[in-house]
Amino acid sequence: MKDEGRLLLVIAVFGAIIATVYWFTGYEDGGTVMLVGTSLLGLMPASYYLWWSRQMKPRPEDDPNASPAEGSGVIGAFPHSSIWPFVFGLGAAMVGLALVFGVWTAIFGIVLGITAVLGIISESRRGGNI
Repeated sequence: MKDEGRLLLVIAVFGAIIATVYWFTGYEDGGTVMLVGTSLLGLMPASYYLWWSRQMKPRPEDDPNASPAEGSGVIGAFPHSSIWPFVFGLGAAMVGLALVFGVWTAIFGIVLGITAVLGIISESRRGGNI
């Protein structure tokens, strides 16, 4: 987690430098506030990751002499092919088309979306195709 923390810290420092340069050259408050926010969005997780990396034991990714076998975990079951993601996408597309054609397509899209979610849930609990 040290590498991730350092990367986010570099993003925070870059955002702070750009915000400072923008403040002195642009004289505009909105952009400066957004750039400071960008810097804080890098600083907050960076400080958390760096703090947490000191609390936990080193991961295989943090060891430069680690082998790929040390970092591999348990390989679980992979999902089977399913029609339900396609049905969910079709429902989402119909909800999007409701902006063009009217609310009546959103009703069919929502019904398709709910049906797809229920199909995904029941398929994942049974462990096979429905």
